[in-house]
Amino acid sequence: MTDLELRPIDLTEFPAFHRTLAEVFGETVRDSERERMAGVFEPERSLAVFDAGEIVATAGACTRDLTVPGGPRPVAGVTAVAVQPTHRRRGLLTELMRRQLTDLRERELEPVAALWASEGGIYRRFGYGLAARQLTWQARGARIRLRPDAPVGPGRVTLVPPERARPHEMAVYDALSPATVGFLTRPGRWWDRRFADPEDQRGGATPRRHALHTEPDGTVTGYATYRTKQSWATSWSEGAQGTVQVEDVHATTPAAYAALWTFLAGIDLHPRMTRALGPLEDPLTQLLADPRALAAEVFDSLWVRLVDVGRALAARTYRVPVDVVLDVRDEFCPWNAGTWRLSGDASGATCERTSDPAGLTVSATDLGAVYLGGPTLTQVAAAGRVGGPAATVSAVGLAFSGEDAPWCPEIF
Repeated sequence: MTDLELRPIDLTEFPAFHRTLAEVFGETVRDSERERMAGVFEPERSLAVFDAGEIVATAGACTRDLTVPGGPRPVAGVTAVAVQPTHRRRGLLTELMRRQLTDLRERELEPVAALWASEGGIYRRFGYGLAARQLTWQARGARIRLRPDAPVGPGRVTLVPPERARPHEMAVYDALSPATVGFLTRPGRWWDRRFADPEDQRGGATPRRHALHTEPDGTVTGYATYRTKQSWATSWSEGAQGTVQVEDVHATTPAAYAALWTFLAGIDLHPRMTRALGPLEDPLTQLLADPRALAAEVFDSLWVRLVDVGRALAARTYRVPVDVVLDVRDEFCPWNAGTWRLSGDASGATCERTSDPAGLTVSATDLGAVYLGGPTLTQVAAAGRVGGPAATVSAVGLAFSGEDAPWCPEIF
C-alpha cells in the first residue's frame, strides 16, 4: 500500500468508482447501470484505493436488515468489491476487507456483514462463512406439471403493468420477509432498483413481466416476475423454442404458489424455462408430478461474517435452549478471539466474555456459516473444523439449526 491512498469517496468521484467496478467485472460502462447503482449507493460507506489520483480498487456496504432466526436484524451488505488487474497480488483486497471490518467494529455498527461472492474461493480467508445456497435450474415447460393433488384455490393470475404491480409486490414481499431467514428488507430505493428495467440490460429478452395472483375479494396473495426470450427452430416441425426466464415467485398461500407456477409453465410458444436464485428447498419440487423435471444445480449465495461475535450471537434466537462456552478462533479480526459463553433459547440470547473452560472450539468463519441455520454444526464438525465432544456438537448444532434452509433471493 506504499504511495497508495485508501479512503471513502465523495459523490463527485462516484462515476470513476463505478467505471472501475464495471471494468473489473468485464462489463461495458453504461449510464443506465450507473444510475441504477447510484440510487442505493452510500458514499460514506464506500472505500477506494487511489494510485496517483486514479481509483484502482473499490468496496462498499449498504445498510439493510437481514432476517436471521428471531427476525430481521441489521447487516452490513458488502458490495462493489473490485481490484484492477494492474494492481493484483499487492494486498489491496486484504486491506479493503480489514479496513471495512475494523470500521464496523470501532464505530459499533452492524455486528454482522454479508455478501455475494463473484468467486467462491475468495472470502473465507477474511472470515466469511458460506451460510446460504441457491438452486438454479432449467426445464422443458411441458414437464412442469403439478401433482393432481396440488392445492387449488379460487384466485386467478393476471398480467399487470409495473406501476400497478409494485405496491402489491411490496406487500407480498413484506409479509414474507420477517419470517423467511435470508430475506433482506427493501426500503423504497431498493424497490426502485428492483423495478428499473433498462433495455441494455435485458440480454435480448423482453421487458420484465409482472403476474399477480388475486383472490376473489381483491387480495393479492402472490406474484411472479419473468422475461421471455424467443427463438425459432430451423425446422417448421419444431417451431418456437422460446424460454421463460423466471425471476421471482413469491406467495403467501400454497394455492397461490401453485397457480403461479402453473401459469408460468403454460406460456405458449416458450417450451423452455429457467430459474436462478431459487430456494434450496423450493416447495415447487414437492408440487411437481415428475421430480426429475428440473435439471438443477446448487451454488453458493450468501456469505456471512460475524464482525462482533458477542453482539452477533446475542442478536439471534436459538431453536432449543443452549448454554455453551465457545473458544473462538479469528486471525483476521483478532478482537473476536477467545472464550465466549453463549446462553439462549427461542426468546433471546446473551453472549459474553468468560474465563470458563471451553466446551467447543470453532472459528469465526464457521460460526458465520451456521449463523442462519443452514449448514449444521455437525456437518462442519464432520469436515474437521470443530473441536469438542460429539454430544456437545450435536446439542449446540441443534440450537443453531433452522426449520428451513436460508434463502436470499436478491444480489446486492
